[in-house]
Amino acid sequence: MENVFNHFDEQGNAIMVDVTDKKVTSRKAIAEGAIKVSPAVMDAVLNHHAAKGDVLGVARIGGIMGAKRTAFLIPLCHPLALGHVSVDFELDEKNCLIIARCTAKIDGKTGVEMEALTGVTTALLTVYDMCKAIDKGMELQHIHLVHKEGGKSGNYDRPESIR
Repeated sequence: MENVFNHFDEQGNAIMVDVTDKKVTSRKAIAEGAIKVSPAVMDAVLNHHAAKGDVLGVARIGGIMGAKRTAFLIPLCHPLALGHVSVDFELDEKNCLIIARCTAKIDGKTGVEMEALTGVTTALLTVYDMCKAIDKGMELQHIHLVHKEGGKSGNYDRPESIR
């Protein structure tokens, strides 16, 4: 695989990559990350007594909406008609971690890694917003691409996970 920056022209100007000649293929990306919370936040999430309501339910919608708006947030990203976005959560009570995982899929000409990463980040930021009245010291951690498939560069699997 050639490692070149393709978001620049010959003069070094930023450009949007031309994908008009690329073939439509099935693509999928999974990203994950975590937010380190206090025991009080973990208790509020687990027992559904956060003042703003269902933390993970709202964060799930926030993550999906974030993935769908990636092209409006990240310069030079192509706007994509996503076929699927999901956000799932895992609670690690022992370590006070809320782990979010976002999956994005498309049949398209460009990958969905940025959408999966934006989705997981937005979901975690939504958890922060929903719980900041309890503890402002929460910390987003370990946001990364876990898996991608499809496209010219082929498949990718990150060797290690958060856990």
